[in-house]
Amino acid sequence: MFGCSLFAWLEGYPLAEDWLPLLKVRDFNIAEKEEDISYYAGFVGSSYMIGRALTSVFWGVVADRYGRKPVILLGTSTVVIFNTLFGFSVNYWMAITTRFFLGFLNGLLGPVKAYACELFPDRYQALALSSISTSWGIGLIIGPALGGFLAQPAEKFPSLVSSDSLFGRFPYLLPCLCISFFALIVTIASFWIPETLHLHKKNELESAEEERDEKKDSSLMSLFKNWPLMSSIIVYCVFSLHDMAYTEIFSLWVESPKSLGGLNYSTGDVGTVLSITGVGLLLFQTALYPVVEKIFGPIVVARISGVLSIPLLTAYPYIALLSGFMLTFTLNAASIVKNVLSVSIITGTFMLQNTAVDQHQRGAANGIAMTLQSICKAIGPACGGALLSWSLKRQNAAFLPGAQMIFFILNVIEGLGILLTFKPFLITNHY
Repeated sequence: MFGCSLFAWLEGYPLAEDWLPLLKVRDFNIAEKEEDISYYAGFVGSSYMIGRALTSVFWGVVADRYGRKPVILLGTSTVVIFNTLFGFSVNYWMAITTRFFLGFLNGLLGPVKAYACELFPDRYQALALSSISTSWGIGLIIGPALGGFLAQPAEKFPSLVSSDSLFGRFPYLLPCLCISFFALIVTIASFWIPETLHLHKKNELESAEEERDEKKDSSLMSLFKNWPLMSSIIVYCVFSLHDMAYTEIFSLWVESPKSLGGLNYSTGDVGTVLSITGVGLLLFQTALYPVVEKIFGPIVVARISGVLSIPLLTAYPYIALLSGFMLTFTLNAASIVKNVLSVSIITGTFMLQNTAVDQHQRGAANGIAMTLQSICKAIGPACGGALLSWSLKRQNAAFLPGAQMIFFILNVIEGLGILLTFKPFLITNHY
């Protein structure tokens, strides 16, 4: 389970690191106004998802045919190479290109979900998939946290880092190198992980029967006709669109000036908030989620989490009215609760997807989920950044001024996701 968590963490981190373009875009001088930085930063986040959308099904099919391990090794190696190159970006287009290839060659998350399901018996499925979604979510949080602490070291630690040094000339290289080094260690360790593709084939007779069944119904078209699978994927995509937009908007919003309705936080402040959120998320998902899921089931947990998210997001713009300790406490509490609710929803949809198909199609099914999710997540950062930029420009509007509009839009998406968890849309095999 620890290995699966590391893989999911590495998958989540590249998505989160896209908050750094808020600063990169400013350094590239491509945005004419402060309000336009969010707009350009969103496209860097989308480039990763466009690359992943183009190849996720392919990597899923490869994982079903040749095993989970080769795809996992390629994915971790890709993080080492292209995450480092992203740190060396000298212009806006280089940043977009390196993020695109990081997504294009990285097929980690789909095979890792299949790997976790195959590694554990049914009674531990909630814990296994909870560790995946939790680690993925923590990757989304640790990315901005590391960036906040380690980006621009020449400005933060002038006595240690010279402006003429490597890290002075490439101010965002240090956090990228830290993760690339970690990914290198994980890549080396991955050579010793077991392959699980044929783990459950007991004997030759069972193997022959499974092979006959696979030939009967192993095409990609059969997966698209599997409504329990496709309905759970669509629900997953809607909530993923919301989560990716929220992740993009949150970091951009808290760093926006108070005159635009933001909190005027520094990168270090953002890193602190997200580090605290990561700890809270880890504690809840590992200790409490399996218990809650066992009592209510993944669908009910997802519905409750979605409903609770709506009033929480509505309150976000009013947090900017606070100051001092109350601002710090309220923002940290809201961030923890919001991320716990989001990851609880994603964990539930992971479970529905992987119980809707047999083992021999699990990689391809997760590949389809990743492709559709990536399309939604490509839309999320770009639209989130653009909509936030637009919202911050309408400070004196009569209807939902400033940041109130962007959080209202997030609530609309969340509400749609909740509606889709009910019959007759969402049909499940086991819950």
